[in-house]
Amino acid sequence: MIAYLVRRLFGVVMTLLVVVLVTFVIFFGIPKMTGVDPATMYVGRQADARAIEAVRQKLGLDDPILVQFWHFLCGLFAGRDYTGGGDTVHCSAPCFGYSFVHEQPIWPELTDRLPVTLGLAGGACVLWLAGGVATGILSALKRGSLWDRTAMGVALAGVSLPIYFTGVISLAVFSYNLDWVSNEYTPFGQDPARWFSGMILPWVTLAFLYAAMYARLTRATMLEVLGEDYIRTARAKGLRERTVIGKHAMRSTMTPVLTILGMDLGALIGGAILTETTFSLPGLGQAAVRAIDERDLPLILGVTLVTAASVVVANLVVDLLYAVIDPRVRLS
Repeated sequence: MIAYLVRRLFGVVMTLLVVVLVTFVIFFGIPKMTGVDPATMYVGRQADARAIEAVRQKLGLDDPILVQFWHFLCGLFAGRDYTGGGDTVHCSAPCFGYSFVHEQPIWPELTDRLPVTLGLAGGACVLWLAGGVATGILSALKRGSLWDRTAMGVALAGVSLPIYFTGVISLAVFSYNLDWVSNEYTPFGQDPARWFSGMILPWVTLAFLYAAMYARLTRATMLEVLGEDYIRTARAKGLRERTVIGKHAMRSTMTPVLTILGMDLGALIGGAILTETTFSLPGLGQAAVRAIDERDLPLILGVTLVTAASVVVANLVVDLLYAVIDPRVRLS
């Protein structure tokens, strides 16, 4: 177990380094190779020659790409000073870059917005797992019944309807017309009750999409597992159906669900762009949309790296949980 964990941690570190390198080349190397001056992309839409030259000096954009990458890595662990144009800007570790559009480091903005995204992803994850997995299991056990047909029909609608459609409809009905829930985000520390009220619709809207996918996946996996020899053997031994389903079939069924959950949850931690934009949630997804509109490339780079790190770490946790969910899996 310890040896496996060490190998996986080493793989995570190497994966993150590759991700950082590839992302860095995309943002810094490719524009230069295509004849685009990266400095003009980091100062916003309106900038004079002096501002562009100052940014070029501060970021060291005239250095070779590997030298720039080394300075970026050093900034992640030890901080970095951006010197040029007659002034010096310090970016404390971990330094994910400096936004010259808003004149501030990237990391503090990421940490300010991350709790919003974590709250959205965590609450929606609980809902879609509880609803989607339970629906899929019941549909598999009642295959061909009215419940099965109805549930899969609703799941098909959930997969087909985009979030910006269901989100706007839910806002119009439950917030603007019925006034059951709040349509404004309130930080949890200010008013937990109002925070919960403002997060209900985003949770339900996001969970509806994912619950539909998880219901279909769970149903298909459960039907396949119920046809396995060890399930028939368990029933032949006289075990109760509840034990057969709960102790034997469920563990094998949850393995692919857990795999997809790691990728989905990791990606959502990087920002649920459509949901946050629809409900005006100040999370990482909304920050990415704003950064794209303002051409604030350091902020886009920061959100990209946070998303990649979240996916990698989530998949590591999933790998470790395999042995807990399915006893046939051995970590060695």
